[in-house]
Amino acid sequence: MNLLRVNFQELYRRHLCRHSQFALNVWHLIAVIGVYFALYGIAFALPGGEWIIGGVLAAYFLILAFNIPLKVLLVNLALICALLAAFLALPEVPVWVHILLLFAWHRFQVWQHRIYDKSLDMTEFTEKYRKGFALFVLLAIYELPILLNFLVFDRRNRASS
Repeated sequence: MNLLRVNFQELYRRHLCRHSQFALNVWHLIAVIGVYFALYGIAFALPGGEWIIGGVLAAYFLILAFNIPLKVLLVNLALICALLAAFLALPEVPVWVHILLLFAWHRFQVWQHRIYDKSLDMTEFTEKYRKGFALFVLLAIYELPILLNFLVFDRRNRASS
């Protein structure tokens, strides 16, 4: 598993094994947006936060540019810019609130699997995508593009959910 060289379609097929239900993807998108807001709040609270955000986003989009379809990249870019603009327009809150919200949004995302529990056999992917820190980082990078691909572009799988 190489974080910089990903077969996006394969990773997307893996995603559909546990996330084929439309509502689950919508709730996950809401949770990911919440996580991004919390991360923005934490990063902006650090000295040089603007540079941290700029550097992380530049690296993020550079990685994505080489690994996801252009149409997904453009929607992802538009959403990230809209989220950043919305975050900057909101009143500041203490950093500890963002830290608590980061954990809360993550738990919210995990909790959704109790409600939307439809899943398919993932045997095809278990060897390549082993649970652990590397998979966590991989999904942290690619989850938003995967969700956007499902919700914006994949009418066939969305309709069957």
